[in-house]
Amino acid sequence: MPSTTPAQAGSLLLMSREDNCLIARVDLKAGAVVAIDGRTVTLPGDVRLGHKVARRDLAPGDKVLRYGAIIGTATVPIAIGAHIHTHNLESDYIPTYTLEQDGHHFIGSKAP
Repeated sequence: MPSTTPAQAGSLLLMSREDNCLIARVDLKAGAVVAIDGRTVTLPGDVRLGHKVARRDLAPGDKVLRYGAIIGTATVPIAIGAHIHTHNLESDYIPTYTLEQDGHHFIGSKAP
């Protein structure tokens, strides 16, 4: 279980007030404690610099907004503070490539 450690103040950036994700301004470790809209949230996993974090709980099918524009659709429930990336977000504009558990084939592709 990761330990809880306060993250650097200002470690998350809101690009537009309509956004339901925030951008990591630094690498954040699982267990880091951050403030999201006045709530204290412990990050469940690592989030790398420039990656997205859920600003609120998202349900499958919810549109994810960055810069006030839709960038994709949540494919699974995403808790506040969770990392948003190709493992739980499908682009609405370009194909999203995610590997199968074997690490060699894309999900939905036919293995040779």
